Amino acid sequence: VQLVESGGGSALAGGSLKLACAASEYYRTHCMGWFLQAPGKEREGVAVRDIGGGRTYYADSVKGRFTISRDRNTVCLQMNSLKPEDTAVYYCAAKFGGSTIPLKSEDFGYWGQGTQVTVS
Repeated sequence: VQLVESGGGSALAGGSLKLACAASEYYRTHCMGWFLQAPGKEREGVAVRDIGGGRTYYADSVKGRFTISRDRNTVCLQMNSLKPEDTAVYYCAAKFGGSTIPLKSEDFGYWGQGTQVTVS
């Protein structure tokens, strides 16, 4: 399964950005979502959404500001009210099987190349 990301870039604090990710296959991506990795820190889950209207999960740090949406093999992350601490490389991730909480990067077998988000 290949994941191709688009979006990201730079924004001012309080602004918005949108990320999108398209998977090459649908039937092995039951759970799709986003992780971020800031410099010197571990990769952490941001938001995921299961296939067919299943579980949707948000990290506490983004609740009320970020919205994840999914349409078959495409997942998007609308990021509003951005903060400087949102600055990181954002990775699209997918896994066979539904999401499990807490999110662990090692549970996800498919990854995008990563896209930089910088908030100043």
